[in-house]
Amino acid sequence: MKIIKLNAIDSTNSFLKDLVRNSFVENFTTVVTENQKNGKGQMHTSWQSEPFKNLTFSTLISKVNLKITESKYINYAVSLAVYEALKEYTTPNLSIKWPNDIMSDDKKVCGILIENTFHSKRIKHCIVGIGLNVNQENFENLPNAASLKNLLGKNFSIEEILKLILEKLYENFKILNANKFNQLEKDYLQALYKKGLVSNFKNKE
Repeated sequence: MKIIKLNAIDSTNSFLKDLVRNSFVENFTTVVTENQKNGKGQMHTSWQSEPFKNLTFSTLISKVNLKITESKYINYAVSLAVYEALKEYTTPNLSIKWPNDIMSDDKKVCGILIENTFHSKRIKHCIVGIGLNVNQENFENLPNAASLKNLLGKNFSIEEILKLILEKLYENFKILNANKFNQLEKDYLQALYKKGLVSNFKNKE
């Protein structure tokens, strides 16, 4: 796995997409930054992250042999990789909030953005962007956010967490490429946020 470390960048996803567009990039090349100034979230939202306190990175998965209709399994593989890594740190009451937010109780600790590139009716490659709250303590105007330090009361090595998540990603994509879809789906559904609980939702007007 090749890791490109940047001091500061607007968006690791955008940087990696430009790199792929203009040159050959090895499978599982990862771009990580200590200061992401304009991170991307789901549905064109932004991902806010205090510099030097959190893990923000993007990884290219170039060996994807899936139909477009099978794209949900990429989401399963990625979400479970982060979920499984954080379980090793005994993060309390972990779950995956559909489609791929990682929660501890009712607090969001990680957001994931997956951008797929298609060729014909198949997925050519994907870029996985992950923002994990690690050592940040204050989240102004984000009452539902938390970090590992908030939850566990100590600082963590961002580099060690990156290494562990990448290992889990690699393992899960091996499962995916072996077409073990049922295994991924079973594990994903088992980890879902508020699974089996009756919940109320309000539509935005």
